[in-house]
This record gives sequence, C-alpha cells and structure tokens, in this order.
Amino acid sequence: MVKIVPKRIANAIFNSLKSGVVPRVGLEYIAVGRKLEIEALLHDIEIVEDGGATFRFVMGKYGSGKSFLMHTIRNYALDRGFIVVDADLSPERRLVGTKGQGLATYKELIKNMSTKTKPDGGALSLILEKWISGIQAAVLRENEVESDSPQFIRLVEEKIFEVINDIEEMVQGFDFAKAISLYWNAYHQGDDEKKSYVLKWFRGEYASKSEAKRDIGVNVIIGDDDWYEYLKLFSCFMVRAGYKGMIILIDEIVNIYTISHGVSRQYNYEKILTMFNDTMQGKARYIGIIMGGTPQSIEDTRRGVFSYEALKSRLAGGKFSNDQIKDMLAPIISLKALTYEEMFVLIEKLADIHVDLYGYKSTITKKDLMFFLKVEFERIGADKNITPREVIRDFIEVINILYQNPNITIGEIIGSSTFKFAKDTITDEKIHEEYAEFQL
Repeated sequence: MVKIVPKRIANAIFNSLKSGVVPRVGLEYIAVGRKLEIEALLHDIEIVEDGGATFRFVMGKYGSGKSFLMHTIRNYALDRGFIVVDADLSPERRLVGTKGQGLATYKELIKNMSTKTKPDGGALSLILEKWISGIQAAVLRENEVESDSPQFIRLVEEKIFEVINDIEEMVQGFDFAKAISLYWNAYHQGDDEKKSYVLKWFRGEYASKSEAKRDIGVNVIIGDDDWYEYLKLFSCFMVRAGYKGMIILIDEIVNIYTISHGVSRQYNYEKILTMFNDTMQGKARYIGIIMGGTPQSIEDTRRGVFSYEALKSRLAGGKFSNDQIKDMLAPIISLKALTYEEMFVLIEKLADIHVDLYGYKSTITKKDLMFFLKVEFERIGADKNITPREVIRDFIEVINILYQNPNITIGEIIGSSTFKFAKDTITDEKIHEEYAEFQL
C-alpha cells in the first residue's frame, strides 16, 4: 500500500512526468530500482561530509532516469544538511565561453542554491542570516552579555573573523572574506541596501569592477574564468556556517558536445578536467560534483568528453567491467534500463497516487498493468531503446483516459489504433511503400 501523497505534491509529480521532466518534489513516493547507483552516490556524500571531495558522471540516454537519479541524490543531500546547487547546461550556459556562458552557469547555480528549509533555491541570503544569527546565539549562550552591549558586538565579530581568516588563505579568498565582512557590517547596522549589493556580488551580477568598487569597495568581480574557485570558497564557508558541505549538480553536458567550434569544446573539457583533478587530488574540500550526460556526449572520441585525451585516460573503464558487472566506484556511473519488474512497481505506484489525487475507484488490476507493460516492451526495438520516460508518459495517458471514461477498460484503450503491438503492425512482409526500395 503506497503512502498517501499530498495533493499538491501528487499534482506536481504527474504534471512533471507527463511533460517528460523530473519533478523536484515527491521523488521518494515513486523511486524504484537504482539500488547500486544510489548506494555509490550516497557513499560519495559521506566522503564529502568527512571533508573530502568527489566527482562523478551519471551517464544514460535521454529518458533513462539520469536526471531522476541526480534529483533523488539532491533531495537526500538536502535532508542530510548539505547545501545543493544545480544547473542544466544550455547554449547560453556552459563551463567556459567567450560571451560569459561560464558565468551564466555560476549564476544559475547560485540562484538554485538550496537548503532543507528552502529546497526551491534562492537560499543564499537565508544562509548568511542564519549563520550570523547562530553566532549571536552562541555568544549569548557562552557569555554573560547583553545583546545591545559593545562587548557583545566585539565577541560576535571575533567569531566572524575566525571564519574569515580561514577563508582568506584560499585562492580568491581575500575578496570573498571581505564580502562576508561587509555583509556582517550591513547586517549589524541594518543597512539593507548594502546587504543587497553584497548579495549581488556573491551572485556574480556585477558587470564591471568599477561598479563593484563603487557599491561595496571590492576591487574584483566573479568572472567566467574563476567562478569555480568561488564555489570552492562557498563549500568551505558553508561548513563553517553549520552545513555538511556542498553538492554541485550539472546536467545536460550534451550542450558541450553540440558546440560546433572545436577549440571552444576543448576549453570546456579542460574546465571539467580542472574540476576532476581538484576533487581527486584533494585540492577541494567538502564538495561533491555530479555531472549528467548521454553516452554519446561522454564516450564519443570525436566530440564528446573522451575527445579530450587527458579526460579519457582518467575516465575510461577498465577491461574487466561489462554490462553485467559494473564498477560502481568508477568515475562514470552508466545507467542500465529498469527491469520489467521495476517498471511494474513504478506504474503500480503511479496508479495508486492517481487514484488518491482524483478521488475515484480504480478498476485497474495487476493483470491490466502486466498487459500494458507487455505492449510497451514488445514494440520493435524496445529491448534496446525503450526508456522509463516513454513508458511513464504512455501510462499516465492511459490512466487519465480511464479516469475520464470509466466505462472503458485498459484493454480497449491499448487495443485502439493508438496503442498496438509494434510486432503486429510492422513485419518483414508488410513494409510501407515509401521505404520499399531503401537499402543500406
């Protein structure tokens, strides 16, 4: 029996899945399979919590569930007290670009900065305010002082500067620490305008150094070349602010693969190499990076990640792994298709949630669910090409039709012209005239 899902979350689940995207809430209600993959990534999170750094690629074709897996880990990390930032790459958002595409990715990551109490992003100001409030509470708890006394302010500043001094030693740390100090001063003085300027600087929104110097007195701005250094600073600061570390999720690296200019692609892969080396060599701390991409965008030796020889030599699998035996400690986690049994559990969960959401009596039996999967899995090429996304979208369409037409059965829907066995409709003897003379 599935747990009752709140209607708000259930509606978000179906709207997202029907549109072919991963819901940001409610994943725990529909998660199935991926046990080994999840265990591997959870082990990475434990390493990050202990002060280490990790880097993984999650590889799978469109609709295979790689984004679902990454969002599942995102929600788990938030529950464990991590900061999570995430972004999808696009033509406007890359890791490096001549038109600020790398900085655009940084801005998206910071915009989507999330905590357990603010899981939908925009958590930066909340984190800074909570950190300062926590220091103030600790000072009051440890010392017999009044909150409006000069001694209280001095003790709070001492604790704040302990954190700042640690960060100053890192690359770009001096200006980052100065910005934190400026935020504290603005907070203490009740200067909301100054706080907004500092947040603007943290978000990488200043277009020129002169503008930043005029508003907050900082001589540098976050740019396309050094934005990753600031993520490393954030990860160390977040630990001192009471969080476990930072998890960075970057999906759709296929948008690097599709860059037409070869040199631009190589610059982006060079940035990935820098991030990979930082995590593997211990140069970064309290940070976990997960990137999602298709097999082609990673393994293609002409345009993909493997076209950059330094990355290929680090990421390519050994000779002993195969489709049946996977090394889950390797840098690349390759997603296998969900099994028939796992898909059955998934659509059964969806059917139960759909009933609760719309408040009707379901007529779907286990036999109906098996029949639906039989239709889906017996389509031509389904053994290699069918993905959970396709099955889920078809199934949601079926249960929506059943809900709106209670007098028909699932067999009648699937048996219509829309849902037919591919093997029954396309045979070697019956080829459309349009392709009769086509040869390879």
